Parts: sequence; structure tokens; C-alpha cells
Amino acid sequence: MTAHFHSAATRAAGLNRLTQFVPDAGAGYATGRNTDHGPDQPGAVSRLSSYLRYRLITEQEVFTHVLAQHPAGSAQKFLQEVFWRTYWKGWLEMRPAVWSRYLAECDLQRSEFADHSAIKAAEEGRTGIDGFDHWARELVETGYLHNHARMWFASIWIFTLRLPWALGADFFLRHLIDADAASNTLSWRWVAGLQTVGKTYLAAADNIARYTNGRFAPVGLAKSAVALTEPPVEAVRALPDLAPFVAEQPSLLLATHEDMHLESLFPANGVIRAIRIAADGDLQWGESARRFVQTAAEDTATRTSAYFKCPADISSKLDVHVLISAAEAAGVRQIITPYAPIGPVADALARVHPMLAENGIALRQVRRSWDNQFWPHALKGYFAFKQCMPAALQDCNLP
Repeated sequence: MTAHFHSAATRAAGLNRLTQFVPDAGAGYATGRNTDHGPDQPGAVSRLSSYLRYRLITEQEVFTHVLAQHPAGSAQKFLQEVFWRTYWKGWLEMRPAVWSRYLAECDLQRSEFADHSAIKAAEEGRTGIDGFDHWARELVETGYLHNHARMWFASIWIFTLRLPWALGADFFLRHLIDADAASNTLSWRWVAGLQTVGKTYLAAADNIARYTNGRFAPVGLAKSAVALTEPPVEAVRALPDLAPFVAEQPSLLLATHEDMHLESLFPANGVIRAIRIAADGDLQWGESARRFVQTAAEDTATRTSAYFKCPADISSKLDVHVLISAAEAAGVRQIITPYAPIGPVADALARVHPMLAENGIALRQVRRSWDNQFWPHALKGYFAFKQCMPAALQDCNLP
């Protein structure tokens, strides 16, 4: 297998991939998107998810490029898939306890699930289930799976192998290059019947055979999928207000892997004195994801240093002592950074924030207009949320 779905973990490569894909974003995508041809074969999907996940390219850029060549109606299927990522993030942002519940569930399942050998066999692709074993190896080796394969894999993990769902989500989060906390956690919850209460996804052998062009024909799959249960999810909370940053104040610019296109969010007005890029090594990434993020960090350092005309350095993790030293070296008392949605980076920023404040350094997060506009609409299911997509179609040039 080869990780051929992206040429490089750079913004330039993401834009190039977008340019290559856009002509096929209409009917070609709509009719062929469900078929998984295999890791070494071309298909109808965009292969843009890794670039979008780290915002090497942004959602509004994708919308703008697609709408420049297609009427909104003909590209609707593809644009809706891009919009799903916005929906998932907004949904989790307003229900942060679901992320905390997932983390607690991971810890609980690691300690209480007795059959560690079954988990290991599933992760290494040694279950004997046709297709599933291939996808496990493909995921580890390439950092990618077709979306349909992700659904089949999660369903088999939960309902056929009867393995803990949160440990399956953790396996994906570690190895999928494009996995973010919201999309990954909530998609696994959806398969398990937790996200839309009582609604599960059951992998079927005939469906797998059809949409893999007969490559796989698994036997012995579960014939039913009884939804998992949990206590009720917390009530929706409003998006947290962000303390404004002083635009004229000399600042250290902090980039994390949640948003690596800082040039579209902050002005090059001379107040940014230094840049620190934290490619968080505390995350237990698989090799493909780790390598992608490291390369993306290097690309971000090169781009931002040239754009903001100041030095850019890379840290292996988001460390408060490194940030304090970097701020002091730059002679600044303010650190500005793109807003980190619910997930590991947001957790890390929450930990360092009070320690920075104790040292007289303000940490200010800046949320993108795209997120401010659409996240608050993730109040219910996706089909209600996508009713606000016409607004995205009308204004795709938000900063």
C-alpha cells in the first residue's frame, strides 16, 4: 500500500489537489463517492480532508473554488460533505461534556475490557474478517480510509467483534491523518447508536461487495445492531465568548495543528514579533499522521515567517515554559492564536492559559468568521443544520 492520496503536507499541495479535483466536484463526485476502489486506485472522492483538517486550506476556499466552476446544485453533494466537518465541530463545541465523556470512556474501557488480545488483533488486522483486516492495515500504513470503509470498519468493530466503541474511535484518532476530535468521535457515536439515539449503522456483506467492486466478501457479520445506551447528553451551551486581543500590541503568534493558515486570519502589520508553531507531540499519533503534521508545521513556519517577516520556530509540543521563554525573547506580553475547537489542543490551551497569566502574559484566541457564523446552528441534526448552507454559498470569502 502507498499513501498516495496527498503529494505533500503543504498548503501548496493542498491548493494543487483542490485545483485538480474541482472539475469532478459535480456529477463525478455525486455518482462515484460511495465506491472504495482501494488505496492504490483513483476514485471520485476529493482527498482534501487532510488539508482541511489542519486548515492548510480552508472551507471557504473550497466552496469558492468549487462554485467558480459548478452551479451550487450540481456540486451540492460534495459541498454538503465539506459542511459536515463544520457541523460536527459546532455540535461538539456546544456540548463539550461529550468530549470529556469520550475521554473517560477510553480510560474506563482500557482498564476494564479484559480481552486485550482481541483489541490487538483488530488493530493489527488479524481477525480473519475479509475487508476489515485489510482496512486495519491500510489505516496504519497510509493514514487514510475511504469514508465508506470507515463506516464498515466501525460497525464491524462494535457489532460483530463486540469491542469497546471508544477504543475503536481512539484507534482512528491516532492513525487517521484527517481525524479531528469532533468528526471522529461523533461519527463513531453515530455508528454505535449514541449520536442519533437508537439509530445505528450495520455493515452488510452485500453492500461491502458492491461498493468495493467485489474486492471483499466478508462472512459472519452481525445480522443486527442494537444501539448502545448512555445517560442523556448535556443541554446545548452557547459558544464561549473570547476576550479581545489588542491588535496594535506586539505579539507572539502561536500556531497549532488545528489551524495552519495564519496568513488568512491575522494581518501582516508588523506587530507580530515572533511565531511559535506547536506540533503537539503529546498526542499518540501513528507514524503517517505524525509525519504529516511535522511536515505541515515546517511548511507553516516557512510561509508565516515570510508573510509576517519575523522568525518562526517549531516546538514538539505545546509547553508553557517554551511559550513563556519565546514571549520573553520577543519582548511581548500577548500571545495570539487561532481558536482551537474542543479536543486535545483546546485542553492543552486551557492548561497553559492560567500559567501564562501568572507570568503576566495574555493568551488570546481568535475564532474564524466561518465558525462564528455556522457553529451556532448545530443545535440539532445535520439535516436541520444544512439549511444554513445557502449562506455559505452566497458568501465564501469570509476571513
